[in-house]
Amino acid sequence: MKLKISIFIFFVCFCAFAQLPDGFVHVKTVIPDLDVELRYNTANNFVGKRIDGYKSNKLILTKKAAIALKQVQESLQNQNLCLKVYDGYRPQRAVNHFMVWAKNINDTLNKRAYYPDVDKLDLFVEQYIVARSGHSRGSTVDLTIIDGNTGKPLDMGSPYDFFGEASWVEYKNITAIQKANRLLLKDIMLKYGFRNYPKEWWHFTLMQEPFPDTYFDFVIN
Repeated sequence: MKLKISIFIFFVCFCAFAQLPDGFVHVKTVIPDLDVELRYNTANNFVGKRIDGYKSNKLILTKKAAIALKQVQESLQNQNLCLKVYDGYRPQRAVNHFMVWAKNINDTLNKRAYYPDVDKLDLFVEQYIVARSGHSRGSTVDLTIIDGNTGKPLDMGSPYDFFGEASWVEYKNITAIQKANRLLLKDIMLKYGFRNYPKEWWHFTLMQEPFPDTYFDFVIN
């Protein structure tokens, strides 16, 4: 009986991994030591609750993006630094969740922490919330750099997912160290084929992404 149960568990786990569309991978199979904290799998985000489509802390990307990200990780490790990833592939249903939330102007639970200087209705105008996200194409990541010894993120001058000018890559009103940290992240990601989104220091998309016109909606299990 125990053997049958073990075989069943293995089969379920195998199927969970096998159900990814062709060209996608669980990134931990490519970068086993990567620090992953999918914020939308928790309540620690601007909405304040777990987001639709996130059912585990498993980072998924296209295989091409994962291989490029591995090169970034290995290069940083030569400097006793590592990557920490906050988001990768994002189901379209999660984007839809953001859209519904943004239209509810009375829900401002986390305004002070995430968008203190932006009117909620302007989140659309400023394109912090959009109907289609590059994340849903599978080759976009939100990330930062952490100290290899302590695991503490480097100071980037604003928190992850902060909606405002303080998160713009070229924002001037930050310290020299914060600017250097942003530049380090931007340069090393560019070196291995990722372009940065100018309004979010943490947001990068593989330049030669394999699915540039496809928005996926499979759940992160």
